[in-house]
Amino acid sequence: MQIFRALSHRSFALLWSGQTISRLGDSLYTVALAWWVLQKTGSAAAMGGVLTCATLPMILCLLFGGVAVDRLPRIRLMLVSDLLRGSVMIVIAFLAFQQWLELWHIFILSILFGMVDAFFYPAYRAIIPDLVPPELLPSSNSLGSLSSQVSQFVGPAIAAGIIALGGTWLAFALEGISFAFSALCLVALPQTPALRNPAEKEEGVLQEVVKGIFTVLHHPWLWLTLIIASVSTIFLVGPLEAALPLLIRQRFGDQVGILALLTSLSSLGSIGGAFSLGQFKRLRRRGLLTYGAWLLASLMLLLAGLPLPVWGLGLAFLVQGASFEILGLAWVNTLQELVPAHLLGRVSSIDYLVSSALLPIGYGLAGLAADRFGAPLIFLLGGALAASIIALGLLHPAIRRVD
Repeated sequence: MQIFRALSHRSFALLWSGQTISRLGDSLYTVALAWWVLQKTGSAAAMGGVLTCATLPMILCLLFGGVAVDRLPRIRLMLVSDLLRGSVMIVIAFLAFQQWLELWHIFILSILFGMVDAFFYPAYRAIIPDLVPPELLPSSNSLGSLSSQVSQFVGPAIAAGIIALGGTWLAFALEGISFAFSALCLVALPQTPALRNPAEKEEGVLQEVVKGIFTVLHHPWLWLTLIIASVSTIFLVGPLEAALPLLIRQRFGDQVGILALLTSLSSLGSIGGAFSLGQFKRLRRRGLLTYGAWLLASLMLLLAGLPLPVWGLGLAFLVQGASFEILGLAWVNTLQELVPAHLLGRVSSIDYLVSSALLPIGYGLAGLAADRFGAPLIFLLGGALAASIIALGLLHPAIRRVD
């Protein structure tokens, strides 16, 4: 199948293998953390606080992460990031095993985790064009996303079993081990000049940040999309991340299996989206494709707020997963093709920074509002507001012209 073409390149195959295992660990951690916080506090606001602690430091460090990605060997940055994040996970697992883990521990360790993430993700996005030729970018991006979504599909069921049999500490420990495996794969990568020797930088850090910002401002399709993403994520991602466990509890009771089911169905939809886009050598009409998928994801959030049975809620998450996947892949592919390689680290970090800048507000508002007014209402309002904001972007001709 066309989607697997990028695996013919050994460097990408090693990177992809390490990230596949790491993402499986991430899926275990996501379910275990959400369930630990809910059992410990019974509050969506607490989960919103944890997510804010992980997101805000990442946002604050992203510009420096982007400059580092364009100045330093990207493999080395990713390796250090994996080792540090793995160490954080082992500490969390140890505290949980000893039954010493408290919410404030999670807050502090989430801050450390978020700071390190600010260097890893721009490096990962920027290094893909160094590993494969342009005609394999859709394949490599789809494979990377596919491994993430397959992990999220099987991971929640595995996590539920691990939590039931061994407790959340075991899921935390396995997340730490997954980072160690990813680090080993990075060590095994061939040290080609493109990976070992970044371009020489004669400018200072501030000047390089400014150059990245001017690159974004030069392209209306880019800066406009980032602004829309920044505002819409308050209403789209906030409820999904902070209030979903509470939505399940208010609708169906303490059913961790339903949380795992919805997460898995979302991932299954994403797998379908990755397979469909991975068949193409080049994506067309990416502006309309990106915004159409974005709108559909918002409408599915709105549907999730209705009094649906489990199967109806699952269908909404299935469609939403496919929509998010198409949105993400089309956007990443657009950046990798239209942004110069020597600026891609900085532009990627600005992308992450602006699009997620207001996420802490979204997490906090969604958690507090769900506790006070009920999670279903937050999903309804969030979906309606997000769809309205995203639809505004299609009014600008620069968005519709992106091919």
